[in-house]
Amino acid sequence: MSIKARHLVKEIGSPPTRIINDISLQIEEGEFVSLTGRSGSGKSSLLYLMSTLDSPSSGLLEIDRKNILQMKKEELNDFRNRSVGFVFQFHYLIAELSALENILMPARKIGLVKSKLDFAHQLLKEFDLENKENRLPRQLSGGEQQRVAIARALIMEPKYIFADEPTGSLDTINSELVMSILHETHQRLKTTIILVTHDPDYAKQANRQIHLVDGRMT
Repeated sequence: MSIKARHLVKEIGSPPTRIINDISLQIEEGEFVSLTGRSGSGKSSLLYLMSTLDSPSSGLLEIDRKNILQMKKEELNDFRNRSVGFVFQFHYLIAELSALENILMPARKIGLVKSKLDFAHQLLKEFDLENKENRLPRQLSGGEQQRVAIARALIMEPKYIFADEPTGSLDTINSELVMSILHETHQRLKTTIILVTHDPDYAKQANRQIHLVDGRMT
């Protein structure tokens, strides 16, 4: 199983401006890949295309040999819930829900809360959040909020994790912890991870780096 992109193009605005320009690549099952480049190079835009959060203007995208662009909305939503985890620079936790409830949100969408409850508690323990399961996001530090967000991304044990600058708003200690969690997930579960980062040290920790300049791979 893999992610296959062929001649992806993304245009925005009128007249159209190309932010992704004829990109073709393949990411194999179990790879840890970093996307690098300056601000505005297109790395986050490419991540959103590959993660199915955005659609290309033209080109082909296959994940697990399925043509993502031909999927019906319900089929695509089910694929995202079961197979894809998202981690962003900002945690996007739901303010009215506890840490535990936020972690279980993907499972709640498809009626699997009971079967995922034990795993949610396991993640809380692994991420040093064991005594904070009932706290609201505003009662957690920035690092704790991001760990809750990562646990939410992992609750369905997805095959793919797409991380967009997950350490961008964290201090060094919490950044190292987040990277450690991603590496452990990759090694233990053989999860395919695609990481957008500005940090060259974190980029080098991946199996492979893909560098973008002006929407093109270099």
